[in-house]
Amino acid sequence: MARHPHHQEGDSSRTLSPAQRYASFQKANKHRASVAARFAATLPFDLDDFQTEANDALEAGSNVLVAAPTGAGKTVVADFAIYLAQERNVKAFYTTPIKALSNQKYHDLVDVYGPDKVGLLTGDTSINSEADIVVMTTEVLRNMLYEHSTTLTALRYVILDEVHYLADRFRGPVWEEVIIHLPKTVKIVGLSATVSNVEDFSNWIASVRGETKLVISEHRPVPLEQHVIVQADEQTEPEVLDLYRRDGNGNQTTKLNAELINRLDQLDRKAARRRGEERPDKRRGFKGKGGKGHKDRVPRPERHTPRRWAVVDELNFLGMLPGIYFIFSRNGCDQAVEQCINAGLELTTDEEVTRIRRIVDEMVEGQLTQEDLKALQFSKFRFALEEGFASHHAGMIALFRQIVERLFEEGLVKMVFATETLALGINMPARCVVVEKLEKFDGTGHVGLTPGEFTQLTGRAGRRGIDTIGHAIVVDHHGFVPATAAALSSKRVYPLHSSFRPTFNMAVNLLNSSDYGTARITLDQSFAQWEANESAWQLESQINTLTNALAGYEQAFACNHGDFKQFMTLRMELSDIEKDGRRKLKHEVFLTDQDRSRAFQDLDKRIQKLRKAEHEHPCRNCPDLQQHLKWGHRWARETRELNRVKYRYDSRTGSVARQFDRICDILTQLGYLERHDDGNGRIDVTLTEKGLLLRRIYSEHDLELCEALLAGTFDKLDANGLAAVLSSLVYEARRGSDGEPRHYYPGGISGPIAIASSKLQGICADINILCEDHSLEEMHQPDFGIVDIMYEWADGGSLGACLYGTDMTGGDFVRTAKRLADVLQQIAVAQPLPFDGGERLADIAHEAADRVNRGVVAYSGVD
Repeated sequence: MARHPHHQEGDSSRTLSPAQRYASFQKANKHRASVAARFAATLPFDLDDFQTEANDALEAGSNVLVAAPTGAGKTVVADFAIYLAQERNVKAFYTTPIKALSNQKYHDLVDVYGPDKVGLLTGDTSINSEADIVVMTTEVLRNMLYEHSTTLTALRYVILDEVHYLADRFRGPVWEEVIIHLPKTVKIVGLSATVSNVEDFSNWIASVRGETKLVISEHRPVPLEQHVIVQADEQTEPEVLDLYRRDGNGNQTTKLNAELINRLDQLDRKAARRRGEERPDKRRGFKGKGGKGHKDRVPRPERHTPRRWAVVDELNFLGMLPGIYFIFSRNGCDQAVEQCINAGLELTTDEEVTRIRRIVDEMVEGQLTQEDLKALQFSKFRFALEEGFASHHAGMIALFRQIVERLFEEGLVKMVFATETLALGINMPARCVVVEKLEKFDGTGHVGLTPGEFTQLTGRAGRRGIDTIGHAIVVDHHGFVPATAAALSSKRVYPLHSSFRPTFNMAVNLLNSSDYGTARITLDQSFAQWEANESAWQLESQINTLTNALAGYEQAFACNHGDFKQFMTLRMELSDIEKDGRRKLKHEVFLTDQDRSRAFQDLDKRIQKLRKAEHEHPCRNCPDLQQHLKWGHRWARETRELNRVKYRYDSRTGSVARQFDRICDILTQLGYLERHDDGNGRIDVTLTEKGLLLRRIYSEHDLELCEALLAGTFDKLDANGLAAVLSSLVYEARRGSDGEPRHYYPGGISGPIAIASSKLQGICADINILCEDHSLEEMHQPDFGIVDIMYEWADGGSLGACLYGTDMTGGDFVRTAKRLADVLQQIAVAQPLPFDGGERLADIAHEAADRVNRGVVAYSGVD
């Protein structure tokens, strides 16, 4: 492992011995002849030490994990991996967590190597898939590995961009599947944020893939300064104050700025005075009716929160733009743009307005109909762009987000109001980053930002080669205290934890290419199990200590009259049953009083039997009984402790494989697997026809979808109806939803769509019961909230007509429709479907996929 502050300069070479100088000379000559040196010579800038070391390790045949801050230049190592693959005439894959990143990287590589050498594979786009360099989403590579795709032939390098994404609860497991299943001939280049346990992560990769070089750089190429922006009231200008005190050289230190603390105190006092003037009857100690002095529970006076438009105006005045303003709400982002427009702010020149108009018109031309543009409020969107403002969030369609990214990259849009999704990888560096609040809504409640999230957001501040300093600005807000911002900004790392768990699809794909025992061993290689095992070593040490202690006690109470260990075990069992037996029965539910009475009678009989066995045990007659009992009581205490520790140990070690066992039990029960003897006395399983179908369904609701297909749930549906019903398996309501269509079930409540929806709901409920019975996490229930909307779209309706009267954004609709088209396409190509009418249903699914994937949904953003 290597940690690099930056270039490590000094005069150490002057103190080297002649032998050391000669060795250094030879090493430098060797490096100059390397591929890494030739690659470095093609770049318009000098490489940092960490980039050089990572490239040398990769060329030497090692896997490489690079952990560095946003903007430090990690992608240079990825670019070298591709360069090295070209030099050696082998393939390289570049994987990303999101399509937007894949599209961006595809264009970057096409600019370098040309369109013939580069391919792109995402869920909805396939360009030049057999190229030597292919950019793809990580799920596509995982599917290739399970299908043993011939595209993997000659593959030698895989770049895993944003590899720390494996902590993501929903999609993270895919990264571990890829790392585990890639052929051993493939070298991995992992690009990660700076996480606190990166050494553990690197050690795990090494345990699975072999020698792995960990290179860490904690240096930011552009220094980052932390600020807080406050505003006394509506009539005064906002003030930007340093979070940290400055030293004699003008650099920020790690001590809080006293001026900031004093200013916040002044504003608190001002707020208190203002509150007193507004509500004189509510001042402390006021004697109300009845003459009794009391203290009303008056909320603490709040400082004025700076207005968004005022913040932008001040930052523009101070020359801190372009900037990204993080607001943890889509509506908040859109409202911020409106607020800036209504305040009359203009951030662009006439020349820039002309350029913006030309670029926007070029990007939109031929992509969307006038009706779709009207439904998406395009004219309003373009006007804001021309003024220098834009939103960027998942509620926008991909085309609009790409327009914003292009204009921001070219310095034409000066302020982007974004949700935290923008922090993930997309190349949009800024001079400043504004964080509106240090908390966000996580779907269940408001939670504080973690140091890692804060670092990801503010890491975009400071453009390499353009800015000498980047600025991270926290807006004063309800409950803000400087110490919180200091804690988030000073701690730049956070731990990376696995979210890996076996799924039904993963289970059948593993068992398709390996026996049951091998599949379990494969799962034991996951980072999740590695983490569990690492935490279990202390328990293992405890088990050894306790086992040795028990052996000593057993020697000490060895009895010539009989087995004293057996005698103590009888006494422990009797003690436990006398202490807890009746209490447990009292809390148990019985169908009848007779059943209750019988249970207590059985308990009494068991107690009597144990008492008799203990009383008649030969060790009772030993003259040294009391001495033996002294050691026996210690043995009993340590035995109980050993059992507790073993339980905790067993729950950690092999936990992933045990979850796999439970999944396989369900699949066997439902007929997807068949158990048999492998001929060596071991139980093995094979996939049935149903299991082979499940292999080809990659969906969060993989098993439910297969069960529904096999049960004939969709047999009476046409293409529009199939699209409508299956939308329930991909739609995620953003707010509280009752899971029913907002208007109606097409065809009425007795029609085929409503009937199929009801059957699908029943199948999902049955599988959830099975999961609960096997101690597995419950699956999400289907949500039929857009059945009517998706039916209208598949039937040829316009975007405006389909979304009329709903609160669904164009971006949410497009994303859901793309996921639906993907599921429909999986059904279409999963032939032969192992049931009567399977070929017909596959054709209908293909037609439905085409009907859904049209217009704005079909837009891929790749020229």
